[in-house]
Parts: sequence; C-alpha cells; structure tokens
Amino acid sequence: MVKHADNPADPFKKALAEATKVMANDPELSVTYSVDPSGLSGDTMRLPQVSRRMTREEVLVARGTADALALYRRYHDGATHARYAPQGNMARELYEAMETARCEALGARDMPGTAGNIDAKIGAEALRRGYGDISNASDVPLSTAAGYLIRHMATGRDLPPAADNVMQLWRGFIEEQAGETLETLDETLSDQSTFAKFARKLISDLGYGDQLGDDPDDMDDDQEDEGEQSQDEEQDPDSTGEDDSDQEEADADPEQSQEEQQDASSAQVSMDDSAEDEMSEETELPEGEAPLEPPAPQPISDADPNYNVFETKYDEEIRAEDLAEPIELERLRAYLDQQLEPLKGAVSRLANKLQRRLQAQQNRSWLFDLEEGILDAGRLARVVANPTTPLSFKMEKDTEFRDTVVTLLLDNSGSMRGRPISIAAICADVLARTLERCNVKVEILGFTTRAWKGGQSREQWLNEGRPQQPGRLNDLRHIIYKGADSPWRRARPNLGLMMKEGLLKENIDGEALEWAHRRMMARPEQRKILMVISDGAPVDDSTLSVNPANYLEKHLRDVIAMVQKRKAVELLAIGIGHDVTRYYERAVTITDVEQLAGAMTEQLAALFDTDPRARARAMGMNRTR
Repeated sequence: MVKHADNPADPFKKALAEATKVMANDPELSVTYSVDPSGLSGDTMRLPQVSRRMTREEVLVARGTADALALYRRYHDGATHARYAPQGNMARELYEAMETARCEALGARDMPGTAGNIDAKIGAEALRRGYGDISNASDVPLSTAAGYLIRHMATGRDLPPAADNVMQLWRGFIEEQAGETLETLDETLSDQSTFAKFARKLISDLGYGDQLGDDPDDMDDDQEDEGEQSQDEEQDPDSTGEDDSDQEEADADPEQSQEEQQDASSAQVSMDDSAEDEMSEETELPEGEAPLEPPAPQPISDADPNYNVFETKYDEEIRAEDLAEPIELERLRAYLDQQLEPLKGAVSRLANKLQRRLQAQQNRSWLFDLEEGILDAGRLARVVANPTTPLSFKMEKDTEFRDTVVTLLLDNSGSMRGRPISIAAICADVLARTLERCNVKVEILGFTTRAWKGGQSREQWLNEGRPQQPGRLNDLRHIIYKGADSPWRRARPNLGLMMKEGLLKENIDGEALEWAHRRMMARPEQRKILMVISDGAPVDDSTLSVNPANYLEKHLRDVIAMVQKRKAVELLAIGIGHDVTRYYERAVTITDVEQLAGAMTEQLAALFDTDPRARARAMGMNRTR
C-alpha cells in the first residue's frame, strides 16, 4: 500500500495559527482554514484556505488576513465600539472602515512586519474588486476610500496601486470637507474612545451627521445631572414643602393629626371602593362567557417554534428600486452587462435551449385515440385502408408549466462578491426573460443583512445588559428584485443593484427561505418551484458568537424539512463551490461559477420533464425516499 504524503501546507498552517494567537494576545483563540468568508466569530478565527500547491498569492493573502484579524482582536474593544456606533448605514460603514484601519495602523507601528502582509491582502482584495480600473469616485464606496486614507496617514506607507487609485479618487473631497479633523488623527489612534469621537466628527464633516444618532457622552452627562438633582432633592429639606409642613402640624397637635389621618384613611377606602365598583361595572361579562385572555405571541418561525429573534423592528423587506436611485441602478446594470459580456453568448444559447425544450412540450403535449376532440389527420390513412376503422381524435393536454410560478432566491452575502454574484445576477435575468416567454411567472429575491456584526439589534442587546441566548442578533434585509407579476423589462435594471458595493453582507438562510416560501404560498398558481442559489452555510458572526454554533444551520434544516414535508412547493438548490446536498434533497454543486447558467437551465428544464427517471438523470441526482 502506498502511503500518501502529508499535506505540504500543514506546517505552514500550523505555524501561522500559532503566530496569529501570539499576535492577537489570545492563546485560547481557535484558528481554522475555510473556503467560507474570513472573519472572527466568538473565539474562532476563519482564515482563507491554503491549497497543497501553496501559491505565493495564497500564502500572502493568508498571512495578511491573519495579521489583520489578529490586530483587530488585540486592539479592538466591542463595548466601546458599540457605544459610539452610528445608527445610519452609510455612517456605520465609515465608522467600521476607520476602526479597522486604526487597528491595522497600530499593529504596523508596534509590529512593523505586519504592514507588508496586510498590504498584500489589501492589494489582492482591491484587484479582485476591480478597483484598479475605476476612474469615477462614485463607482466605489466612500467608506472604503476613508479606511484607506486613515491607514495611509497613520502609517505613512504607500497603498497597493489598486487601493491607492480608490483613495486618490476620494482624497480631495475628504480633505476638503474634513481637513482640520484629519490633522488630529495621530493624537487619537492609541485610545479607542478618543478615536471613536474623532471618527464621529469626521463622519459629520463628510455630511452624514444626521446618521450619527445621539451623542453617548451627552446622554451620560444628562444622566449624571439627573442623578445629582435627585440626590439634592433627597438631601434638601426645603424641597418637600407640603409634606414637611404637614409633618410639623402633626407634631404640634397629635390628636388633630390622628383625626385627620382617620378621615384621610376613610376617604381612601371610599375611593378604592368606588374604583372597584367602576371596574366591576366595566368588566362585567354576559353570563356564560369566560373572561378573554391575551393571545399567545406568534412564534417567529413556523418550522421551529423555539427559534428566537432578539429584535425584529430593525428588519426590512424592501424593493430593489428603493435601495438606489434610478440613475444609479442604470449605471450598475450597465456595469453588470460590461462585466459579463464574454458570457452572454453562452448564457443566451442555454436560455434558447431551455425555451425550445419548454415550447416543445407545450406544442406537442397531446392525448391521442380519443372518441371526441380534434380529428387526428395523421391517422386518416388507417381509415382509408380499412373503412371499418373508427375515426381517431386528439386533444391538447394541459402542460405542467402553464400555471406555474418560479422563485429564484439568491444569496447576497459578502462571500458572493465578485464573479459569483455577477453570474448569478445575469443568469437570473436571462431565466426570467426566458420563462416569461413561456408564460411562466418568475420572482427574483435576495437576502442579506443590513449591517456587519449585528447592527442595531446588537446595539440594543448590549444596552440591555447582554441577556443570554438572545437568538438571531442581526438586522435582516430581504430584497425584492422582481415580483412575480412584474414584467421583466421593468425589473431589468434592479438586478444591477447586486453590483452595489456595500450591499452584500451576511447570510441567514433559514429565515430567507421561510420568507420566500410564505410569499409563494400566497400565490394563486397551482405549481410552485423555489430555486435557492447559495455558496455555503448560513453565517452571521453576531448571532453565532452568543448562541450555539449550529443555531442558524439547525434552523435552515428545520425550514427545509417543513417545506419538503408540506409538498406545496418544489424545492431545489445550487451550491457554488460548496456542497449543499447536506441540506437540500434536490441539489447540485458546481465548482466553477461559469457552470451556474447551465446548472440553472438544466434543473429547470428537468423539472418540466414528464418522465421522472429522465428528470432525475437530467438533474444528476436520485431522489431519496
């Protein structure tokens, strides 16, 4: 037996993990390597996967990511950060980007070796996002440029070319609006509270002061003033005038005081009796009727009554056109078309193939050898040859997809950024157009969160003293790109929204799937098909850091089980780079995002195949019972 050699990347991974723990000053930190998005979740750090080949780019990105996350762990205090965090989305993105830059800059000062590694990480990310080719400042978020500028000014280091391009596009505007504030940067870096106040001032200078919310320092001053006033009132004998004078009269004439007390007591009893009488009159119910009890609160999830959400008032279900101006949607749509110009030919051929297959079933689905209906001219020869043969009639059979609605539920998480989300958007576009031609209604939905690492829900949780097991702890954002009754031409620009920088954040799949299922159940169509396109398991750092590690994954499995048990909706899934067959009964995994178009069209075509065995072969799977 030939013994396989150990993975040559293992020694590097082990060494990097140990160095990261030391740099983070946290020996209990658990370091893992995953194809899932890098980040911190509780005491676990996820780093990019390193293959056996250990290419130079993989090593540099892994080291840079490890250093950046370790420095954030070392220098960042979550409570202080949450205390000064703004309320508005744009202000919060600026605030987060500047805090990340602060932690990296402190690391570069104390440990100069980290600066080069983080430069490599920033450069790779900037190239992947196409920042080197951007010539218009509006094509990149202001928060990204602000983070780059803070790091550049704090360290004095030149940024990688693609990142430097972004910073220079915005630098003039930032320095013009907040030049005086930026001069105090060096004085604030070492103290997070001071830096948070600096960041809030900078955000206000840039025109987003209305998104900051109340100043926490002013609120503390008000509370202290109220406390001092209350304390003064307790200690000041003159502050209780009437009570004190009454007490003096009681001391002077004890008998009179006692009589008055008795009268007062009698009056109080009389008032209480009358109040009880009024209450009994108001609450008197007809005979035979029991008093009404308040209804029990509805569970958050139909699939799992025990699934908990800390706060739902910050969640939003929003149309794509409400998240961007029409002119911006048109620009983003043009950018999407430009990104996928080389793929349009292949995708269009697959769409035409799907349309031909559907139309072939539509036009050729007939019932033959009937006693009434349309005369079957193809069988007249038998009547001519043998006049005793009865005439044969045919009738068109109702096809399965005439009364059908298809929902495409797209993962809009940060790990889909770049080519995956671009191809998912264009495939959804082409499928919507194709199915509409075949009289199949299509709905396109997306799911993400409003903020990284918890948003306003987490702020409220922190303010309430961090209660145990809070459940889902982030603000959902469910996006309607195209309604089932909306024509494709009207919804076409909306799909460009997926190209908007800053939109893609974290993914809570279970609630999104349940949301899409509820929408489908309200539809009048007889047949309902729900296709989920995702690149992995549900991930939300804020939720997973304070709940069991499988909290979101368990809920996703419960929702899938509910949908499959009810059988009102046909559920299938496509995993991009991740095996989603462990969740979904009908699923296929693709390793290259360019295979997505073919997988989507083949699966949909297979669903309309009348032969179950052919359907299973086309989908590349066997349905388990």
